[in-house]
Amino acid sequence: MRPVPAMNRLRLRPLNPVVCRVLTDQGAHVGNLKRIGTIWKFKAIGYDEQGDVMAGGGPLTHHHNAVFVTLDETEVNVRLGAA
Repeated sequence: MRPVPAMNRLRLRPLNPVVCRVLTDQGAHVGNLKRIGTIWKFKAIGYDEQGDVMAGGGPLTHHHNAVFVTLDETEVNVRLGAA
């Protein structure tokens, strides 16, 4: 397993209208927010030592499938415990 990235603050970076990447301040990808109907669900992402994706893994695995009503960076930080 790769080392857990430091998470001082999470940043949201939209990919398209239904997917938003969740990145640490250092740019590490720790998950995605996916719009499903009218809600957003957090999908945790981790990477192994070879760089292969571990869906549902990584440092925020315990928040996998957390539900958000809006894409609010402050709320995401509070709820995912990064702020």
